[in-house]
Amino acid sequence: MSLSHEIHDSRYSWIRLIITLAIAMVANVSIWAVIVIMPALEAEFGLGRATASLPFTLIMVGFALGNLLIGRIVDRFGVTVALIGAAMGIAAGYGLSTLAPTMVALCVAHLFLGLATAVGFGPLIADISHWFLKRRGIAVALVASGNYLAGAIWPSLLSGMLAESGWRAVYLTLALITLVLVIPLSLLLRRRVPIEAHGYAAAASAQRARSAGFSPRTLQIMLGLAGVSCCVAMSMPQVHIVSYCVGLGYGPAVGAEMLSLMLLGGVVSRVISGLVADKLGGVITVLAGSILQCIALIMFLPYDGMASLYVISALFGLAQGGIVPGYALVVREYMAPQEAGARVGFVLMMTILGMALGGWMSGWIYDVTGTYWMAFVNGIVWNGVNIAIIVTLLMRTRTRRPQAVETGGKACLSTM
Repeated sequence: MSLSHEIHDSRYSWIRLIITLAIAMVANVSIWAVIVIMPALEAEFGLGRATASLPFTLIMVGFALGNLLIGRIVDRFGVTVALIGAAMGIAAGYGLSTLAPTMVALCVAHLFLGLATAVGFGPLIADISHWFLKRRGIAVALVASGNYLAGAIWPSLLSGMLAESGWRAVYLTLALITLVLVIPLSLLLRRRVPIEAHGYAAAASAQRARSAGFSPRTLQIMLGLAGVSCCVAMSMPQVHIVSYCVGLGYGPAVGAEMLSLMLLGGVVSRVISGLVADKLGGVITVLAGSILQCIALIMFLPYDGMASLYVISALFGLAQGGIVPGYALVVREYMAPQEAGARVGFVLMMTILGMALGGWMSGWIYDVTGTYWMAFVNGIVWNGVNIAIIVTLLMRTRTRRPQAVETGGKACLSTM
């Protein structure tokens, strides 16, 4: 029998995907806006590079926790309820940040802001994954691209306001935009997945889980550790490219352009990775992206000219964009759909904690050594750990596949 329900990959599924992507492009702005304003915070509060990175670190900690907590809300109450509450929380976080009198208060406000912003990533990915089966890879990749599109588009649009009116005006504008756009769009997503559709998806996931030979808990822990390692490496260029360019004398505008180029490359990478994942699966997609990310990181070591950095930034984006949504795909391929919000949320929480840790760690290494060279080396080492875990998972899956096919013969044959 077919393991697909009529709702999967339907016309409504694609319409829902477009709406979800539009929401993601607005809900995710804060995690990129804070990167662009880091030099302004450093100057205003008289901070070192590591301390100036703390608002980003705290927003990513909140973002990580929010992916887990809001994912559970989506599982229970649906995505619309989560989006409306989070949109109000995002607006409040922006507002509290503009009122913060000290760096400590600013960090607390960013922790709250990150918690609410998380609705635009893992919860949306988990929700859209229910509506696709054959094209789940590209659907997840497109929704995940909303995160990068937010970073590629909005900072450039608001750069003039940042220069003329300061970062507080930018934050207040983003608060208003979030309320005006996210809440009305979220009302278009009130439809829930039919109960019987979960049964079809669960059958497909059970077949893949037997081939892996890991319990859901073990697999989740492995993916979490891989996610932390991958994103410690990923954070070095993404978080510090603006500050890196300022230190090299190129200025924050050049750094912002490189960040936008990096993120646009990430969008392309996520789309391509989604298409690859639909053919080859999530594990191979994550492994390919991790290897390419490592190569791109190595290229940062010998080259720091402006032209070289533009090229490498684009290549880095093209290399790494598909890794994080690839983790979500692995979760959905091997685990029960009824737990998608919580399990996808946990793994993506770990990737985001890796971004937070790596963002702070790179600033600390810079303060200690006076250069970002060792920070890039640190990222390469962490990336190696990620590759090792994914290779282990891939080898275990392949070595157990004949046995899985033999023991689950009828179930596997039913998909042919």
